[in-house]
Formats: sequence, structure tokens, C-alpha cells
Amino acid sequence: MIEILATLSASAAAGMRVGTPLLIIGLLQGSNLWSQVPILSGISPHVLSGLLTSWSLFELFASKKLIGQRIVQQVQLFLSPFVGAIMGLTVASATATPSWLIALIGGLLALVLQLVLSGWFYRLRGLPLWAVFLQDSLCFTLVVFAVDDPRKGGLIALILLWLSIRSAKNWYQWYWQKSS
Repeated sequence: MIEILATLSASAAAGMRVGTPLLIIGLLQGSNLWSQVPILSGISPHVLSGLLTSWSLFELFASKKLIGQRIVQQVQLFLSPFVGAIMGLTVASATATPSWLIALIGGLLALVLQLVLSGWFYRLRGLPLWAVFLQDSLCFTLVVFAVDDPRKGGLIALILLWLSIRSAKNWYQWYWQKSS
């Protein structure tokens, strides 16, 4: 059960940002870097650290402006299911649950959270700066909790999923009221 909560926490972080969770997971592994991360273990650690650091910095700074938010949203919407699956497989390596199920759960959770963030972005015509800072903080916190305290991270991920479902329900009602 702990591995599932860790998977939810790591995948929720991937639903918020793409490069930052992978960079943090690699750095938390110490001298091994990404050797325990599926798919990424075949790439040179120097190239991967340069690429993930560059993308993380771009996510961090570009998300503060509207045009940067648009670019980051589109890339994250495409990559979040893959990164969510990779993150889920990374933190839940010692579970008896089949790998394909862990990858599916992680990828779907990351996609759902990214879709909700994209919905808020387009409904509000850009995310406010406080929401972007909250998103960055949550991403970092969820990755650290996935490794150190999966119960808290899994609980936060489940709360985020619940908020996402509530948001989708409210958007659906808002859309039908507006079109009537």
C-alpha cells in the first residue's frame, strides 16, 4: 500500500511539472543519479542532468509570464502521462503490483491533474502568480514526500484528485448554465 501512495505522490508531482520531479528524483538517488529510473537509465547522466536542469529552469521562469505558461502547458500536457508513468515506476520498484498497472495509474493521474491545470489556465486566461508558486511548491513537496513519507504524499495526491474532480464538475455546470 505504501508503494501505491508513493506512486500517487510522484505521479501527482509529474502532473504539475515535467522536468522538476525527474531532476529531483535523480538528485535524491545520490551518486547513482538516474540508474534506477526506467527508460532514463539508458541515457548518459551528464546529458540527462543538463537537459532536465535546462527544462526545469525554463518551467520555473517561463511559467511566470503568460506566453511562457502557454508553451509550458502544451509541453506538459503532452509529456505528463509519460513522466507520471516513469515516476510511478521509479518510486514503486519493490511492489508486487504489475509494472504496467503502476505505469497506467501514474500516467493517468498525471494526465488528469495536467488537464485540470490546463482547464484553469484557459478559463482564467492565465494562471495567477500565486497559483504558479503554489504549483511549484506542491511539485517539490510531492516528490520529497514520495521518497521520504509516502503516506503524506499519497494523501496530498488524493486530495488533489478530489479537487480535480470537483473542478471538472463545476466546469460542466458552468458550461451548461452559460450555454443555456
